[in-house]
Amino acid sequence: MVELRIQKLSFRYDSIQALEDVEFSVSSGDVVGILGPNGSGKTTLLKTINRTLRPTIGSIYIDGANIESMRPIDVARKVAVVPQEGHTNLNLTALEIVLLGRIPYLRPLQPESKADVEIARRAMESTGCFNLAPRRFDQLSGGEKRRVVLARALAQEPRLLLLDEPTMNLDVNNQIELMESIIRLSKEMKITVLSVFHDLNLAVRYSDNILLLKQGKVVALGTPEAVVTRENLRTVFGVEAEIRKHPITRLTVTVLSSLSSTTREASLQHSVASYDR
Repeated sequence: MVELRIQKLSFRYDSIQALEDVEFSVSSGDVVGILGPNGSGKTTLLKTINRTLRPTIGSIYIDGANIESMRPIDVARKVAVVPQEGHTNLNLTALEIVLLGRIPYLRPLQPESKADVEIARRAMESTGCFNLAPRRFDQLSGGEKRRVVLARALAQEPRLLLLDEPTMNLDVNNQIELMESIIRLSKEMKITVLSVFHDLNLAVRYSDNILLLKQGKVVALGTPEAVVTRENLRTVFGVEAEIRKHPITRLTVTVLSSLSSTTREASLQHSVASYDR
């Protein structure tokens, strides 16, 4: 079953074309890693899917329904977001932060019910942060905050989870623990996940498919083995890389050099050779 379908999607920031003619589909329960250099449209794509931004042209369908025909509250019941920065200045406990995920199901000023609190508790247990429930959110570590924000998103009971660099500023242990939780939950709860990555190896390890963007356009979409190739990394990132199969993580990617630095080095060597003659 196709959960998310993007058709001919384009978006402009004034004179800047951020997305152009983007098309792809994602099946229910799949994890899609989004890769691309800075300015390639990764975050903009997530924001258009979440209706934070309205596309210039094109359509977005979730469970067969065009999100333009959906009420914002209905979009919030289907789509949850974990942004790059999960910080807040609100004087709230971790549990209160997670309960914010129940807002799409409440009337204005309606207090949370016992059922809402139970949903929040299960979300926190599933992300390993229920022990943090009474603590002030602004006093948590970066890794703890990420788990709480993920629990808040899960408390929305979404069909689609959008992650914008979920492991940013986390140490290696927290990166692995968080991504393992996300993958486990996506499979158990049949949640479709779109996640922006900067780390090529994390993207390859945890994604069913990779969406590769450059200058707002789709360069490739497919399995990590099909998309993360030396040729595509040259084209999109301008780097030379060594790619090897790995029995656990599928592939390992080692970036060897920047093509621009390689070109500069070759030019310098040519100049020196010419001078020697």
